[in-house]
Amino acid sequence: MGKVVLVTGVARRLCGRFVRRIQRAPDIDRVIGVDTVPPEQHLGRAEFVRADIRHPMIARVLAEHAVDTVVHMDINGTPLGRARGGRAMVKEINVIGTMQLLGACQKAPAVRRLVVKSTTNVYGSAPRDPAVFTETMPPKSLPSGGFAKDAVDVEGYVRGFARRRPDVAVAVLRFANILGPSASSPLAEYFSLPVLPTVFGYDPRLQFVHEDDVVEVLLTAAQEPTRGTLNSGTFNIAGDGVLLLSQAARRLGKPTVPVLLPAVTLLRSMLRTAGITDFSPEQIRLLTHGRVVDTTQMRETLGFIPKFTTAETFHDFAVSRGPGLLPPERLAHAVDRLAAVLPKTASDVREQV
Repeated sequence: MGKVVLVTGVARRLCGRFVRRIQRAPDIDRVIGVDTVPPEQHLGRAEFVRADIRHPMIARVLAEHAVDTVVHMDINGTPLGRARGGRAMVKEINVIGTMQLLGACQKAPAVRRLVVKSTTNVYGSAPRDPAVFTETMPPKSLPSGGFAKDAVDVEGYVRGFARRRPDVAVAVLRFANILGPSASSPLAEYFSLPVLPTVFGYDPRLQFVHEDDVVEVLLTAAQEPTRGTLNSGTFNIAGDGVLLLSQAARRLGKPTVPVLLPAVTLLRSMLRTAGITDFSPEQIRLLTHGRVVDTTQMRETLGFIPKFTTAETFHDFAVSRGPGLLPPERLAHAVDRLAAVLPKTASDVREQV
């Protein structure tokens, strides 16, 4: 008999895609999808169980279906529809839900593998951050609230579970910003604005991971490791390369409006009141200082190579959103021509000498 996999948060589109994908893996016997609301998308041959991971009943689901692999994807920064409530409900599902799920896994002897969807937000975004974060580096400034704080708490509980159940292979995947044609996140909403507000004097470096690669790396972590790989540990997941925020705006064909940092909070309140997008404090810090992570462990230990680079991921996202106010090719050509005629810096001159 093959594996019995339980996936949480299947009402979300990306989770539904993963459920349909893992069913095609040769060593998978059954897939159980769990959420508090029925999914709108088709889950293929998967069995849907309407359950709340915040309640102890999730232990009964694990036992009744003899689950041996748990993929915990119900950790998110935004609510799913009005029925899921606001920020307080999201925090409960992220933190309390994870605690209950881990407690149920601890009591389930059949469970042998746990995969947790986390985020590179756990590193925060601060002015003195290292150029590149590795998995062992602590953040310069711990997130004090929001989704990033939830993820920090979740990872702490997961580490505790791993100590109590050393027989379970535990993989924590820290995803960079997820983008793609069907991406739904605060950052995707930000890039969908007709004009992009930026923090005056800052041009942060950003990394992205394509939603297709998210599905595939989750599949890699949920399966038995191949020769020479190890599916346990904490892994940064991101596409190769980085993009500056200014480059992203050019590729979208959208103008930017620099805003002084003290005025960003006021702008955030205005956008939230208008229902346009949620400019959370952690997103403002990201759009100020940026964040870049090292993916060596993803490649060498987990054995996963993303299909899309950061630039290719953003291009796929940009194409799906349609043309901006300015033609991207003309805007990029104009900026490149301007850069070519600007006076060289003193360092450039010294290098030539």
